[in-house]
Amino acid sequence: MSTTSEISKPRMIWKSSGLHLTRKQKNGWLEVTPDLLRAYYTRPEIHPVDESCDQEHLLFERLMEDPSALVGPEEIDKIADEDAAENYRIILRFRDHLVKMQTVEQAYMALFTMENPPLVPPVFIEQMVHLIISGMLSNSFDPFVVRAAEIFFRDQKVTNEDGQIMFADSEVVEVYSETGGMGGLGGLLAEAGTQMREVSLDVLTEENKQTYWDRADQFNFALDFRYTQPGPDAFGRMLEKWIRHMLGIDSKITSVQSVNDQKWSWHVGLDLQSTKILNDLYEGKADPVSSSNQIAGLFRMEFVNRTDLTDAMRGKAVYLGLAMSPEKLISMKPQNLLVNLPLRKKN
Repeated sequence: MSTTSEISKPRMIWKSSGLHLTRKQKNGWLEVTPDLLRAYYTRPEIHPVDESCDQEHLLFERLMEDPSALVGPEEIDKIADEDAAENYRIILRFRDHLVKMQTVEQAYMALFTMENPPLVPPVFIEQMVHLIISGMLSNSFDPFVVRAAEIFFRDQKVTNEDGQIMFADSEVVEVYSETGGMGGLGGLLAEAGTQMREVSLDVLTEENKQTYWDRADQFNFALDFRYTQPGPDAFGRMLEKWIRHMLGIDSKITSVQSVNDQKWSWHVGLDLQSTKILNDLYEGKADPVSSSNQIAGLFRMEFVNRTDLTDAMRGKAVYLGLAMSPEKLISMKPQNLLVNLPLRKKN
């Protein structure tokens, strides 16, 4: 699906995504470049330290000069520190996959569609999603959609007390619970049985949304995800963008409160929790009332071009779910939307 690349300088929302290390192709996909590969070699797990052996220093310098250089297993075996040697095996296996696939998008898709894909650490997969979405949204000017996009690659902590349902970045909440924070949302979360310090985060609103751009890399805005608030609608727009960018399929996704559809035939859980809940609800094994306490978002997906669907799904909607774990954590798996939709096979 790759095409001849053309160099461009897209707007960067998150500097931490590494978008500036890539080139956009005509179809909007991101080319794997030498600079992108070099960024992986400078990760703390790979970058040599003063105590590293000479072989590790030599290999690092060679890869920085030629990021695609062939490295034989005997070169890695000569590294004195076995942990460092294993880290090089992992990063080079991932490097080879990226180079073979040519674009970040194709490399990401292949991890879930090819036979015997390489074993890739979850953090690398999250970084790929971050990078892909950064490229997708380089011309986006809606802070709500961009904040909703964070759900795709960063775990969210949820509070759903007193009729509220707020999403906040899990890592930020953990840090703030230890160090304190400033903002308009006090006492956001409390771990069961553990007294936490007060956590304060700003909730993204129409009044403060333009300040998002200066704070994007801090990931410190909470998102109101109640049915009547902008969060679910912005997430729906982001789901549409993801499917269009990755699969070339147009859809319309709307937030719903429940599934009241006699034609309910297909659903996709966007995380492990929602997959189980939707399966149980569909099979009549779960209580809708108790299940609703775990479901953070429910969406109805309709396809603009019905010929994209299998014959059995023509005229029917697909339902999507987003749910929290017992610890009130949401860990989205955006790949589920790429491999679990009832799409007609292309010739």
